[in-house]
Amino acid sequence: MAKRIGVLAVQGAFAEHEAMLGALGAVCHELRKASDLEEKPDGLVLPGGESTVQRKILMESGMFSPIRSWIGEGMPVLATCAGLILLAEHLSNDARTCFETLPVTVRRNAYGRQLGSFIAEAKVRHIGTMRQNFIRAPYIEQVSPEVEVLSETEGHITAVRYKNQLALSFHPEVGHDTRLHEAFLRMI
Repeated sequence: MAKRIGVLAVQGAFAEHEAMLGALGAVCHELRKASDLEEKPDGLVLPGGESTVQRKILMESGMFSPIRSWIGEGMPVLATCAGLILLAEHLSNDARTCFETLPVTVRRNAYGRQLGSFIAEAKVRHIGTMRQNFIRAPYIEQVSPEVEVLSETEGHITAVRYKNQLALSFHPEVGHDTRLHEAFLRMI
């Protein structure tokens, strides 16, 4: 039976995740409003985009509490860029946190504005070397001891796993390498 993935689709790069997961045999369901949460998915994607906009829509739409409960209950989550910011317990340069389920401190827009975007090749633990696309990316400044660091790029933590939360500073969905999405599906 195909794994059913809920993809937060209020803003940002959700279509690319849907395409990649669909190619791997998953069925994606877009989460745009509270009524989209009636059927609980097997896993959740929190895509890149603008975290402040996503947070505002989550709060105003009534989706925040159910999704936070799902994550707290152990639902597997793949979070990229803005999704990482939404999960973080602490933000070093913004007081507006969201789900607070990932015990890390994140710096928003850590590499600067859009012109600070770049591509790097770096190792990801359990995966191997892969291309990492950073677009107005955050990075992780601190992790709690129970958080597994999966990747570091230019001396900064850029990928972690904590329980069933896989959180990345970069965008694996914009390339052709499906290994991180495959790892996410194996968590389900």
